[in-house]
Amino acid sequence: MPILENLSNAGVYVAMAMGLLAAVGVVTLRSLFHAALALAAVLLVTAILFISLHAEFIAMVQILIYVGAVMTLVIFAIMLTGRLGEKSIQQHNRQSWIALLAGATFLAFLLRIILETPWPVSTPLPETDVSVFELGQALLGPYVFPFEIVSVLLLAALLGAIVIARKDSES
Repeated sequence: MPILENLSNAGVYVAMAMGLLAAVGVVTLRSLFHAALALAAVLLVTAILFISLHAEFIAMVQILIYVGAVMTLVIFAIMLTGRLGEKSIQQHNRQSWIALLAGATFLAFLLRIILETPWPVSTPLPETDVSVFELGQALLGPYVFPFEIVSVLLLAALLGAIVIARKDSES
């Protein structure tokens, strides 16, 4: 069985490398549509990592909600706002080097904190056996309000994209 375990570990590392490349694509691609597709790839890789951690339910929720619903909404809004693809809109920021320097400084600061912090190892938590039914009851019971707020926010974003697209076509 060590061969299967090694293949599984290699698959996880390949998925992580693909996710890293897609994340770099999100911030470097000039086309907003292509950047949104790269973000969808990052979210899919996140679902793959959830599966490797034996969190299949969270992986399916990741695919259904983020990749399925949110990315569809984002791509739909991008396509409705046709003005974003025009050549007159500046696609490059002059402060890229400043942002890169600030990001590198933050990364060095964060790595220093991570390496210098003593991470005490505690006893493992007792395993809880929560069924998908109980999780569904909780999400549709006491936690239904946050999900409704998110749906209203997504609807407002979609309506805003439609209004912006309509204003551009009327001009």
